[in-house]
Amino acid sequence: MIVVTGATGNVGRNVVRILAAAGEQVTAVSRQPVQPSQLPPGVRRMRGDLAEPVSLKPALEGADTLFLLVAGDDPRGILDLAKAAGIRRVVLLSSQGARTRPEFYRHPAAFEEAVRGSGLAWTILRPGGFDSNAFAWADQIRSQQTAAAPFGDVGLPVIDPADIAEVAAATLTQDGHTGRAYELTGPEPVTPRERVAAIGVALGTPVRFVEQTREEARAQMLRFMPEPVVDGTLAILGEPSGDEQQVSPDVERILGRAPRTFADWAARNIAAFR
Repeated sequence: MIVVTGATGNVGRNVVRILAAAGEQVTAVSRQPVQPSQLPPGVRRMRGDLAEPVSLKPALEGADTLFLLVAGDDPRGILDLAKAAGIRRVVLLSSQGARTRPEFYRHPAAFEEAVRGSGLAWTILRPGGFDSNAFAWADQIRSQQTAAAPFGDVGLPVIDPADIAEVAAATLTQDGHTGRAYELTGPEPVTPRERVAAIGVALGTPVRFVEQTREEARAQMLRFMPEPVVDGTLAILGEPSGDEQQVSPDVERILGRAPRTFADWAARNIAAFR
């Protein structure tokens, strides 16, 4: 049995779908109730909150593998509970920033440290920026045919959450990934201006790009992100290191194919922008 936390999120719901399609027994865990129509047939649905590790205990019973998000403030408590329940393998969805900017990404870095010291077989996944962050532009594009972002001509190799999910499913079910940390990126650096243009192509109508100042972007991001993460994210977006702009080979090594492009993601998700 594989327990998937964050089972209704951009990555988690696809992990559940892939595992179920492969015939794995899956428990889907989320903070909010999950409707049967949201999950494939045969998937066990459980409520659980990573901020309250004890709430996960019923979901962990009878399982041997855990897909873990960075959430809550007690990673050791979560992992101790998992180990006591019989979990033997954990795959952590962390962040590239835990390695490149640990001073800003202390939360995922703390989870990584706890996973390494848990005594469980572990794998760490470190994606960079998600293609799906472009959903933040959806309202603007639908109402005004514009999209605003800072650092319009700075490219980063953002990744499709569907690729992250496929890598996660592989590392949850295949041997050879224990003790490995994988950097997950898309196939090429793409600037915000280029991403907006790709959405316009998928829509069949041009979308105007509006460049924000750093201060404007920071004020907007502080509405839904902690200040250290905002500052770390803006540093990556505006002054990325060579590592942060580097295309990683790990997705292709694990999946046997190149990662999907941002244009692929935009075409599959274009209904959100209409």
